[in-house]
Amino acid sequence: MSDTAHRPVLVVDFGAQYAQLIARRVREAGVYSEIVPHSITAAEVAAKNPAGIVLSGGPSSVYEPGSPSLDPGILQLGLPVMGICYGFQVMAQQLGGEVARTGRREYGATAMTVVGDGGALLADQPVTQTTWMSHGDSVARAPEGFTVLASTADTPVAAFANDEAKMYGVQWHPEVKHSEFGQRVLENFLHRAAGIPADWNSGNVIAEQVERIRAQIGDARVICGLSGGVDSAVAAALVHEAVGDQLVCVFVDHGLLRADERRQVEEDYVAATGIRLVTVDAREQFLTALAGVTEPETKRKIIGREFIRTFEQAAADLVAEAADEGGSIEFLVQGTLYPDIVESGHGSGTATIKSHHNVGGLPDDLQFALVEPLRALFKDEVRAIGRELGLPAEIVNRQPFPGPGLGIRIIGEVTQERLDLLREADAIVRAELTAAGLDAEIWQCPVVLLADVRSVGVQGDGRTYGHPIVLRPVSSEDAMTADWTRLPYDVLARISNRITNEVAGVNRVVLDVTSKPPGTIEWE
Repeated sequence: MSDTAHRPVLVVDFGAQYAQLIARRVREAGVYSEIVPHSITAAEVAAKNPAGIVLSGGPSSVYEPGSPSLDPGILQLGLPVMGICYGFQVMAQQLGGEVARTGRREYGATAMTVVGDGGALLADQPVTQTTWMSHGDSVARAPEGFTVLASTADTPVAAFANDEAKMYGVQWHPEVKHSEFGQRVLENFLHRAAGIPADWNSGNVIAEQVERIRAQIGDARVICGLSGGVDSAVAAALVHEAVGDQLVCVFVDHGLLRADERRQVEEDYVAATGIRLVTVDAREQFLTALAGVTEPETKRKIIGREFIRTFEQAAADLVAEAADEGGSIEFLVQGTLYPDIVESGHGSGTATIKSHHNVGGLPDDLQFALVEPLRALFKDEVRAIGRELGLPAEIVNRQPFPGPGLGIRIIGEVTQERLDLLREADAIVRAELTAAGLDAEIWQCPVVLLADVRSVGVQGDGRTYGHPIVLRPVSSEDAMTADWTRLPYDVLARISNRITNEVAGVNRVVLDVTSKPPGTIEWE
């Protein structure tokens, strides 16, 4: 059963790089979606009671040995189905059509022509439009009973439909923004063809999760490690909405935070939510543990270890306090998101990309049951829920920030002096991006201090030997891939001028213009 009361649309993943994007676009149409592996059986699909199915694209060829396949019984369940690219070809082949390698490949922007009235799928769209293609094989002949809805110069069957069976398919990728009317194609399938209402939104997600949390927690007490980031802040607010003072949050100040973050949590967040917050000041403890350490992975492990120790002690103190009052703490809130589930291999059956972790990773032997109210949601949906719950904009709109904090944005040893310098430079960057109205255009902008590098500069009437600061603005849908953001030159100039004028010890600002891959978003 899905994580919400709504019947899901299942996105069957054939190894597509865009499976998550398809799921997001379905949700943007007001319909709940889940990603499932192509190995799912018809019985497993039926057990999920979906409202419809979308078959994703994929890198394979349908007639290659070992290529991803689909349980044929899925297409016999009587559910509305839409195939995209490889999924379109799988449908065609299984339903008696023909897929062939014609020698005419299509990649990138491709002109598509609507055939006839376009049917329910392409209704109310221009006859000629730009689509985004990525295929070597083509559907040479549509299955019996299907109507061809579109074609291109090299692909006679670029889309088809069988309204009676509620089966549809397109050769292009409607989920990417390069396809001019892609979102309308998806919405036409969901609403016109499949008859699914657009009734999945942040308001009813909150209501459903509050009901679910109350049923799970009952009268017990619950603890949450609050990092100050969006995920834990919204997760805690949702749990507090459900169980009120049964929740207590622990905020560990490890000294690696950005400017003003502790105050925002202790004052703005608490004022907005009424949550009970326990702050642990562990700045000296972390700095001492990091002294003399320069190797990135070692720094990460030290920060993670010290966080675990600090959180465990705070949790033990709260458990003892609860026992003195005749109660017990039985649950731990975590801000796990849907991409965390998918990327760790639990959501779609795909290979593990990364292990899910919060700040440093919480210990496996913590004696609490997990409460994960956000595990069905993407980041933009989490932000929408945070706004609905009245959280401060400074927290809801906060850019993703690594658990180890500024400790991994200092290339070299972490010292108080270097932290203060980087915090000041980072605050300038964030202020200027906000003033320029660019916050919504970037995923995040790590500011990196090359502490072990010095360069010659001229400031005032003398030569200086200062540190470089690196700006790493990136744009991304989900952080799995990213491209560097083309910030306006005048904004970059203001940032550079302010940092070199206002931050002592910095005489050079450089811009990282590497995409991911090959570079990661963070430097360490």
